[in-house]
Amino acid sequence: MTIRFTKYRLIYFIFSLIIVGGALFSLISFGLKPGIDFTGGSILEVEFQKERPTNQEIVEKLSGLETGTVYVQPVGDKGAILRMNDISKETHKEVLNELGEVEERKFESIGPTIGRELKEKTNVVVVLALLSIVIYIALAFRKVQRPLRSWQYGIVSVIALFHDILIPLAVFAVLGKLYNIEVTIPVITALLAVLGYSINNTVVVFDRVRENLIKKDGTFEDIMDLSLNQTLARQINTSLTTLFVSAAIFFLGGETLKYFALTLIAGIIAGTYSSVFLAGPLLVTWYRLRRKRD
Repeated sequence: MTIRFTKYRLIYFIFSLIIVGGALFSLISFGLKPGIDFTGGSILEVEFQKERPTNQEIVEKLSGLETGTVYVQPVGDKGAILRMNDISKETHKEVLNELGEVEERKFESIGPTIGRELKEKTNVVVVLALLSIVIYIALAFRKVQRPLRSWQYGIVSVIALFHDILIPLAVFAVLGKLYNIEVTIPVITALLAVLGYSINNTVVVFDRVRENLIKKDGTFEDIMDLSLNQTLARQINTSLTTLFVSAAIFFLGGETLKYFALTLIAGIIAGTYSSVFLAGPLLVTWYRLRRKRD
C-alpha cells in the first residue's frame, strides 16, 4: 500500500510555516548568546567540597571582583561552570578564594582577538558548506530534465536546509533567554553535521525520484509518493539510530558535549521531517504551479 504523502501537502506547509514563524520570532526577539569562543572571556569549572551554593549566591560572592557579568551553570550535584570576562591570574586566584572549598576542574581563557577570528572563520566555513551543497545538488541532478530542472531540486534542498538549521537555532535562542545557554564551537560543529545529515536525507529521496522517473510510469505526484514510500524505512531507521546515540550523549555524557548532542537531536528531527513532508511536496507543488502557468 502506497501512502499518499503529497495529498496532504497543504497541511505540512501550514505546520512548517507555524514552526518557522515561531523560530524566526524567537531568533529576532531573543537573539543568540555567543559563547566565549566567539566573544573572548574565561570559563572556570569547579566542584564544591560541600553543598553547592545557589547560582545567585555564587554571583553575589564574586560581585566585588573584576569579572564582569558571571553566568553560572550547575554541573552534577556539586559542580558548576562559571563564564565571565577575560580575567588575569590574580583575579583567577581571587575567584577561587571567594568560592571557598572548591576543586578546580578546568580553566580556559580566550582573548577577544582569538574569539573574533574564530567567529569570522566560522562564518566562512558555514558559507562554504552551503555553497558546496548547492553545487553538489546541481551536479548530481544535472541530467534530470523532466518534469522539473535540476536547479529546482537544488532550490528545494536549500529551503529544506534553511528549515532544518532554523529550528536548532531557535531552540538555542529560547534556552539562551531562559537559562543563559550560549552558542559555542561544539554547537556550530553540530550544526554543520546537521547540514550534511539533512542534505543526505533529501538527496536519498530525490535520487529515488530520479530512478523512478526513468523506470516507472505515472504522474509526477505518483512517482514522488512511490519514492517517499520506498525510502521511508531507511529514513526512520537512520534517524532513530542517530537519535539514540545523541540522546545517550545528552543524558549520560559530560557537560561539554551536552549541547552538541541537543543540536544534533533537534536538527535530526527537523531534517527527517523536512525530507519526507517538505522537500517532496514542495517539488510537487512547484510542478503543479508550472503546469497551471503553461
